Amino acid sequence: MDKILLVEDDGAIVSSLTEYLTEKDFLVVAVGGEREARLRLKEEPFDLLLIDISLQNGTGFGVLEAAKTMGVPGIFLTAQDEEETLVRTFEEGANDYIVKPFRPRELLARIQNVLRREGRGETLQIQDVLVNLDRGTITRQGKEEELSALEYRLLETFLANRGQVLRRSQLLEDIWDLAGDFVNDNTLSVYIKRLREKLEEDPKNPKIITTVRGIGYRMD
Repeated sequence: MDKILLVEDDGAIVSSLTEYLTEKDFLVVAVGGEREARLRLKEEPFDLLLIDISLQNGTGFGVLEAAKTMGVPGIFLTAQDEEETLVRTFEEGANDYIVKPFRPRELLARIQNVLRREGRGETLQIQDVLVNLDRGTITRQGKEEELSALEYRLLETFLANRGQVLRRSQLLEDIWDLAGDFVNDNTLSVYIKRLREKLEEDPKNPKIITTVRGIGYRMD
């Protein structure tokens, strides 16, 4: 389920868009100003922003600037259809814009188009982490990190066996095709450590990939 941050201070638009997009299987979080949007972006990951240019608190351009540093695409919602304003939206890095009043179905098509262009496939959520297997990325607290081939293979194995205890020998066998003669018990320990550093809030006290002493590991 793709997660959208809606930055809009018109209550009627917030209500109607939230209802419509929720029906279309999006998770919508709405805030009314730039400051609140910047805080949300730091606290949790999003797949897309819908941003009103004119806000009572700050501007949509300020929100987009913050989103760009995190690699989150944005679509502007604007009541201004002057050429100068629309050109500026792209100069500032917006992925698209739509002029108010707009038809919800047109906005939906633009959202789907931006997500498709950005290559954002279906995501899985593990506690406070979003995993995009299509892109091979992990996003935690708004920060996205790419997985190496071995990290990706390990994560796939854990996800396919979630809740089950996996022996180290099973994991070694699973990554053998990628690592070949270079894989050994020490290699596995290194890649478990690297994967935890990307997944866990506190890698030294893991909550997602836990150690089952004397046996192996389990993804909770």
